[in-house]
Amino acid sequence: MTEEWKDLDLKTLPGHYVRRIHQLVVALFMDELSDINLTPVQYSSLQTICNQPGIDQKTLCETIGYDSSTIGGVIDRLEARGLVARKVSSADRRVRLLSATKDGLVMLEQVVPRMLNSQKRFLEPLTPKERKEFMRLMKALVDANAE
Repeated sequence: MTEEWKDLDLKTLPGHYVRRIHQLVVALFMDELSDINLTPVQYSSLQTICNQPGIDQKTLCETIGYDSSTIGGVIDRLEARGLVARKVSSADRRVRLLSATKDGLVMLEQVVPRMLNSQKRFLEPLTPKERKEFMRLMKALVDANAE
């Protein structure tokens, strides 16, 4: 057994920073939206459903990069709050199509400015040029590892 781990510094590992960045982004999101009780995944789902009325759950998962085995619970919670509605597809009875309700559209209108503020707060320490490069690099990594 090697003892490679003995000298390993977490601060040299990209995964460590990705986890920390995720913690920071979620904390800022929740700080901005604490009174609304909406998680980042619920927000991503609601935003996508509003942008693509009639989207099915499988396509929603692919669009937001979320696990298909747990998206049902996310949709259940949004539906219980009256923010989205599900209906059976006429083309395939196994498929559920998702649409935002009027309350869901109103919620999104209230949430977007605050969500954008959380994103702005996160990127604030970077210069505009660094922000653009940071976004480019993140997209490149996500796209390259999408499978």
